[in-house]
Amino acid sequence: MAKVNEEGPIRWFTAALRVRYQETDQMGVVYHANYLQWMEIGRTEMIRAMGYSYSEIEAAGLLLPVVDLDIQYKQPARYDDEIVVFTSITAFSPLRIQYRYEVRRMRKLDPAPSKEVQWKDGEELPGELLVTGSTRHVWVNREWKPARLDKSLPELYAALRNSLD
Repeated sequence: MAKVNEEGPIRWFTAALRVRYQETDQMGVVYHANYLQWMEIGRTEMIRAMGYSYSEIEAAGLLLPVVDLDIQYKQPARYDDEIVVFTSITAFSPLRIQYRYEVRRMRKLDPAPSKEVQWKDGEELPGELLVTGSTRHVWVNREWKPARLDKSLPELYAALRNSLD
């Protein structure tokens, strides 16, 4: 599986959200499972920024289930916080893909990031770090058998591969 070059700039895709009241618990903080939904929004918006939608991918007969998840909670998000989900690809092959995420609270002084930004590895992203995580996925067909993305949807394979450059 191809790994991202750790020495070069990292291509991050962004999805801006505002914490809704129903996403918080009795303690006034975002319920922990909501971060998983936000990571999915990050993946979806990343694919959309590349010119594809999950509905198009599914219409082509491909599914992308999560097979592994890792998440670290640093600080809680709270009602009405403006947050950005930063998403990047860390490893990629015709059968598998791995993403990493940073969920950050934006402060008034933070510049609003565009849909796609590049930072050098180790360089701090804007905003206050709340959560980091990663997910691993496997491309499968409708029968849940492994499917090669480069054969099933070569244009999407090329777009994802190019996001590693």
